[in-house]
Amino acid sequence: MEKIAIEGSPKTPTINFDTDKGFLEIKGRSIPENSIEFYKPLVDSLEKYAGKPQSVTNVNIQLEYFNTSSSKCILDVFKKLEAIHKGGSAVTINWHYEEDDEDMLEAGEDYQAIINVPFKMIQME
Repeated sequence: MEKIAIEGSPKTPTINFDTDKGFLEIKGRSIPENSIEFYKPLVDSLEKYAGKPQSVTNVNIQLEYFNTSSSKCILDVFKKLEAIHKGGSAVTINWHYEEDDEDMLEAGEDYQAIINVPFKMIQME
């Protein structure tokens, strides 16, 4: 499977998805003009990956800010990961947030309540 590497910009996060290693990272700000279009390659790739996932998939989310339309797309990503998890592959989502960022912690907790995948809340200095 192909790897996805999207370089971040002031409006879009850096995305690295290495299907061979079972590793996904989303990092930065997510306020793209068109969130659905921006996240589509990742969602499509996760769909393919779900057919033959690694036994362990680690996900690192380290967003400093995301808008409402991005939050829906992130939920779509998490739903694909949930399907992989339900299929018997171990999936862990590491939700990184800054020590003083209550909103980002709360956002992670909201996703944690919706998605049936192990979440780790990781506070950064």
